[in-house]
Amino acid sequence: MIQRVFAPTTNLRERASVARELLHELRTRKWRSTLVRSVGDSVFPLSLLAKTRRGYLTALGRQMNGCFEAGWCDGCAVMMRRLLESAIIEAFETNHLDGKIKTSQGEFVQLTALVTAALSETAWNLSRNAKQALPHLRDIGHMSAHFRRFTAQKGDIERVQPHCRIALEEFLHLAGLV
Repeated sequence: MIQRVFAPTTNLRERASVARELLHELRTRKWRSTLVRSVGDSVFPLSLLAKTRRGYLTALGRQMNGCFEAGWCDGCAVMMRRLLESAIIEAFETNHLDGKIKTSQGEFVQLTALVTAALSETAWNLSRNAKQALPHLRDIGHMSAHFRRFTAQKGDIERVQPHCRIALEEFLHLAGLV
């Protein structure tokens, strides 16, 4: 529409009609970001998340990777935290153990309790690497989300990236999603 409004070959009547239509669209349409930029696998492979057929996991992964690529390291760490929480919950739900990670009101517990429950769960055998990774991921997520004088840096994310890959992929396997 913009091209038709400003094209020198558009006649006056059509230009006015298209301009009115364009103004109407701009005033009434709920615009979403149309920036379509390819997000890479900088922190976690999106191809693994796509296999889960859980759109929200893929969306979290895209946001996490996109934040890292844009240099928004606190955002990346918070999205990493959300993705980890979701993967742990998926594993508990798939194994019909979700009652172990819910409060008396039926709400899922927060990350610290999720990590504790995941580490102590006997229905599965977490690898030594995943057990070592969870506290690192928990800590960077907590600091970026809750510490007002901490801002994550690129090196902070790069240090936990291998932990992210190990723990997330393991929980996705435990959930039967990959």
